Amino acid sequence: MERRLALVTGASAGIGAAFARTLAARGYDLALSARRTERLHELATELRHRYEAASIVAPGDLSRPEGVQQVLDQLAAYDRPVDVLINNAGWGLPGAFAQTAWADQQAFLQLMVTAPCELAHKLMPGMVARRYGRIVNVASVAGLIPGAAGHTLYGGAKSLMIKFSQSLHLEGAPHGVHVSALCPGFTYTEFHDVNGSRAQITAATPRWAWLQADAVAETGWRAVEANRAICIPGVTYKLICAAAKLVPDSLALAVMRAQGSKFRKA
Repeated sequence: MERRLALVTGASAGIGAAFARTLAARGYDLALSARRTERLHELATELRHRYEAASIVAPGDLSRPEGVQQVLDQLAAYDRPVDVLINNAGWGLPGAFAQTAWADQQAFLQLMVTAPCELAHKLMPGMVARRYGRIVNVASVAGLIPGAAGHTLYGGAKSLMIKFSQSLHLEGAPHGVHVSALCPGFTYTEFHDVNGSRAQITAATPRWAWLQADAVAETGWRAVEANRAICIPGVTYKLICAAAKLVPDSLALAVMRAQGSKFRKA
């Protein structure tokens, strides 16, 4: 019996690589996508040796409008349906909105919003036809709490992905397609190294607030298997998100004004 294929974007490190290992351990073959091809080949070799999982390396830059189709064209050559989609690729764009270049913000939105929506739109019909599918959209606690100065579109992009996931969750459920938004807080990955905020974030965040990428991926996979629309890993972040719903907007914004600069460059 042919193993199911899972496409993981942003698979070269962090939560994406952790998802690849989680799925390989469960008997899935992988389609690995990211910009760093060498990293993908290293991961593919590891998955083959540890789990006997076959991997398709399909590099691509999803911050470019043609990126999604380039990845899907590479997969088409293998004539294998994608039954699992992990939309994980992403990065942060530090700085105040007016002080950044629009081309950078446009690429950010392409990567964080347009690409994952396009992948889901192009892959979900096949999942519906086969009556099996799993889609995890890696969002963030930032999409569930008030916005802060700096990284201006990040919270908004993640909030959109959460609402999108909820709607897709309702649409897919009658057809055997499970959809979840995974909303982690601070997680040990290369995310903050890429945007240059590692020192700032580490200094402002206590150790107990940090999550491990493998635990986040494991929790996210259990959530989508159970068909939970939203998954927030960690008791601490569950409490933070619950409190954010109860606090008046004016007070919440005052807190973000006072505390936000510790975590984000504005």
